[in-house]
Amino acid sequence: MANYKIQKNPFIVPTTDGKLIEEIWGATTNNPEISIAHMVAPPGWKEPFQTPEFEEFTYIISGKKQFEIEGEIIILEKGESIKIEKGTRVRYSNPFDSECEYMAICLPAFSMDLVNREEME
Repeated sequence: MANYKIQKNPFIVPTTDGKLIEEIWGATTNNPEISIAHMVAPPGWKEPFQTPEFEEFTYIISGKKQFEIEGEIIILEKGESIKIEKGTRVRYSNPFDSECEYMAICLPAFSMDLVNREEME
């Protein structure tokens, strides 16, 4: 038995907001301890505030992404990354004119049971 597993077919998470979410590792691949996802957020995209029960790391591949973290607005660009501690109230968005491509890693894995999303304003 091999001591490795190759992932060739990420799970495409169904969305209704135009955002591409390709979960490479995570709950959909029976890895509840971590999720790794490739994402592309279209211009004007935003999510509601959330207070996740997991740490989230984000690495920007291209474009810009806005983070509203407990009242502070932070904008990251290509090559920059951030770690957001679990239990932190945050809202992710792309209020810019071009798409934002990024990787997100969550410890433990992202799940709707742990994200604690608020209603959209």
